[in-house]
Amino acid sequence: MEHTYINHIIFAVAVLIVIPVLFLLIAKRPSLIPTPIQNIFEVYIEFVDNMLKENMGERGRKYFPLVAGLGLFIFFGNILGMIPELESYTANINTTLGLALLVFIIYNIEGIREHGVKYIKQFMGPIPAAAPIFFIIEVISHISRPITLALRLFANMTGGELITVVLITLIPFLIPLPIMVVHLIAVFLQTYVFMILTTVYIAGAISHEGH
Repeated sequence: MEHTYINHIIFAVAVLIVIPVLFLLIAKRPSLIPTPIQNIFEVYIEFVDNMLKENMGERGRKYFPLVAGLGLFIFFGNILGMIPELESYTANINTTLGLALLVFIIYNIEGIREHGVKYIKQFMGPIPAAAPIFFIIEVISHISRPITLALRLFANMTGGELITVVLITLIPFLIPLPIMVVHLIAVFLQTYVFMILTTVYIAGAISHEGH
């Protein structure tokens, strides 16, 4: 178990170093005729930018580094689980919980920064007389967010990784391919879910519609 945790840390640190360096190299030397890698990064940047603008308008671009960074870190962590002999650090609850708590802390800080003390109104509901009940419900709801965010990513990546490894070990030819395709879909889907929920949580925290 300790060996697994060390591997997760090594792979996570490697991704944290390699991906920013790759981004930096592409940004410094953009080609008029984009390479396949440059095309992929440009599509990704446009995708994240559009997602943020759709949920928060132009002000959403402030959170581009956070959401785009989380997406890349989670995606490459997810994809590692599909490569034989490598281990996905997103299949470690410590990693996913750490990411979820980071999102939880940031969106609440942004909500307080945007509204000040009035941020508490988001927890009070639309009916003043029922405010105490709404407050309890909202607090429980917000506390559950990082837990469900972490468990969803952890469970999907752990399950997919285990099934892939078992099938490749028992049936190392064409039969495991459909399962691997499903796992690959989950890699993209779970990355997107984490990114969009992060965006939605921040958008809700800084929104003025409830004030």
